[in-house]
Amino acid sequence: MSSRSLYRRHSAQFKLPLCTDIRNGKIGRREARRTDQISANLIQLWLSQYDRGELNAEEATATTISEYEAQIAALERKVGPLTMEIDWFKKTPRRPLDTNSVISSIVSGPLASPSSGGVE
Repeated sequence: MSSRSLYRRHSAQFKLPLCTDIRNGKIGRREARRTDQISANLIQLWLSQYDRGELNAEEATATTISEYEAQIAALERKVGPLTMEIDWFKKTPRRPLDTNSVISSIVSGPLASPSSGGVE
């Protein structure tokens, strides 16, 4: 199942200027429908909310703040395990690099010794 919603969600910052422009006569409903690809019913719903005073700058700000708080909480949930993992890596002793060991290649493995009796 997809994590995307079946419906688009529009923020109050999008709705408020659109409704203001429509009510002030800067754009028409038909133009708003075409440019923003929004259904006429949805525009009518937003305009009725705008007329009742349900869409205003304070609500837009409150909506934005709540969205930001949700994003911050999600990021904090991600940071916690990563911080624990970093602490674990810091506490885990590292193996010392042995520069005198046999040189090996990831592809071919350790090099054969010259006295091993290779093909003549």
